[in-house]
Amino acid sequence: MAARKKKPRGGDAGNSGEPGPGVPEALAALKRSASPQFRADMSARYGIVTKAVVYGSPVAKLRALAKQIGRDHALADALWRTGVHDARMLATMVDDPALVTPAQMDLWAKDFDNWGIVDTACFHFFDRSPYAFKQIEKWAKAKDEFVKRAAFALLASCALHGQGTDADHLRGLELIEREASDPRNFVKKGVNWALRAIGGKKSAKLRTAARALAKRLAASDDPTARWNGKDALRAFAKS
Repeated sequence: MAARKKKPRGGDAGNSGEPGPGVPEALAALKRSASPQFRADMSARYGIVTKAVVYGSPVAKLRALAKQIGRDHALADALWRTGVHDARMLATMVDDPALVTPAQMDLWAKDFDNWGIVDTACFHFFDRSPYAFKQIEKWAKAKDEFVKRAAFALLASCALHGQGTDADHLRGLELIEREASDPRNFVKKGVNWALRAIGGKKSAKLRTAARALAKRLAASDDPTARWNGKDALRAFAKS
């Protein structure tokens, strides 16, 4: 998709100095990259179910398009507002973490309705925000399943990408212990992901604390907490 030569709708693309593509161009590129098979597989194989419009653009195609566009905060905002799942996925890949605000993070979180968009937003974008741990603390108390998953997907992403201090992640372990009994599938798996990610960090303090928590959870009377603990212990045994 060629960059437009006229004044861009979405601002500058990356550091190239060339204007980035606008929403119509981006949507057209997403439609061209769409795969009917991938669209069918989203729900049938990957459990990604959304009320949004879906074109079916594979993640690899989204990443390639995002690389071509570069960072473009205004375009990302406009793409998110289209309500198209593929456009929202692309938005998480082109937005600028330095420009995101807690208000924007909350606004996007209200639209979360499947694990794919949650994890992509957290893993590619939100974890690089200076507000990541503030949002983790807030979202961990959410009633909505996907907003609460976002808290732990974001915690896992921060751990995997080396974001945050030991103190941040020790607080994360407290949140994991507090919420480990939530039986909802996407919350449960988010909590488990975060526990395993923190337990895999280089910090000896965090590895020890995460493994101790996993043992406590594994001995819990609550079946969800017990599953979280045992699954994490199995993962730690392999590392």
